[in-house]
Amino acid sequence: MARRSSGVVDAGASGYPPGGFSPADPWDSPDEKGRRGKRGGGSGGGGGDRRGWGGSGGRWFIYVGRVVLWAFLIVVLVNGVRAPFDRFTADRSNPTTTSDTSKPKFPEAAASAYALSFAGVYLNYDQATAADRPKLLAPFLAGGLDPQLGWDGTGKSVLQSAYVASVRATDAEHGVVTLLTRANGRLFQLAVPVYAKDGAMAITGRPAMLPPPATASVPAVAQDRDSALESEIQQPLNDFFKAYAASDAGSLQRYSDPPVTGLGASVTFGQIKEIIAPRGDAASRTVTTTVVWQIPAGQPKTSGGTLEQTYQLTMVKKGGYWFVRDIQASTLPAGS
Repeated sequence: MARRSSGVVDAGASGYPPGGFSPADPWDSPDEKGRRGKRGGGSGGGGGDRRGWGGSGGRWFIYVGRVVLWAFLIVVLVNGVRAPFDRFTADRSNPTTTSDTSKPKFPEAAASAYALSFAGVYLNYDQATAADRPKLLAPFLAGGLDPQLGWDGTGKSVLQSAYVASVRATDAEHGVVTLLTRANGRLFQLAVPVYAKDGAMAITGRPAMLPPPATASVPAVAQDRDSALESEIQQPLNDFFKAYAASDAGSLQRYSDPPVTGLGASVTFGQIKEIIAPRGDAASRTVTTTVVWQIPAGQPKTSGGTLEQTYQLTMVKKGGYWFVRDIQASTLPAGS
C-alpha cells in the first residue's frame, strides 16, 4: 500500500479536512484569503468546493453586518448633532419656555386691589383729623417711611373715584400700579409703588401724580343716509322706546324679535332726537338712534331733568314690518 506524502498534513492530527483547508479569518481581505488558500495547497475537487462555499458566504454576512453597523453609527451621530440645534432654535423662536413660565410673576391683581385700598386713605385727609392719618396709613407703609407720607397736616382732600389704569412690573417683587382717579373735582393718574413677596405687600415710597390720558380726536364718519327708511321707522321706534323704558313686555314683543328686556321704569321716554339709517340690505340695517330720557323726580338722590343717550339698533324686516333684533351702545360720534 502506498504511503501518503509527508508533505500533506494529516487530517487527524490537525483537525482540518484533507487538502490543507483551514478556516479563514472573517476580517481578512479577499487577497489575504486567497494567499492563505494557496499556501494551504490541495488540489482535490472536494477541497475546492468547500473553500468557495465558506469564503463567499462569510463575506456576504460580513458586508451586510458592516453596512448595518455604519448605518447605526450615522443615525446616532446625526441625532446627536441635531438635538441641541433643535432645542436652540425652539428656544429662539418661542421665548416663553417652561423655565420662563415657572418663574414667579408680580401679582398684578392683588397689587391693584392693594393700591386701590391705599388710595382711599392717601387721598382722603382732613386737618381736623390729622392725628388719625398715620394710624390709617401704617398698615400700608414699608418701614422707615414718613408716617404722614408727605402731607403737612393742613387742608382737606376728598377722593371721588379710583380705577386701575395699568400695572408695570419691574420684576417678580416690584411694580407700579397706576390709578385713574378723581379727587377734589380733578381727574389725574396716581402711580403707586408696590412691593410684593410671599403674599405680603407694602407701599415702598411716595406715589406720583401724573396727568390724565389725553382726549382723543375722533375722526368724522361719513354715511350715505337712507332718509326714506328713517321716516318709515320713526313711529315704530317711538313705540319701542316707550316700552323699553317701562319694561312693557307685551309691547316689546310686538316691536322686538326676539323680545328684549327694558329699563324697569328707571326713566321715562321723552322723544327720539335723531335717527341715522345708512343705506344697505333691504331686510337688515344697523341704525343709530339718539333718545331723550326723562329722569323721574321725587326719588332719593334724583331731581328730574332730561338726559340724551345714543343707541345702536340692529333691525330686521319681517312681513313688511321692522323689528329691533339687538340694542347696544353706539360707537359713532354724537351728531350734536
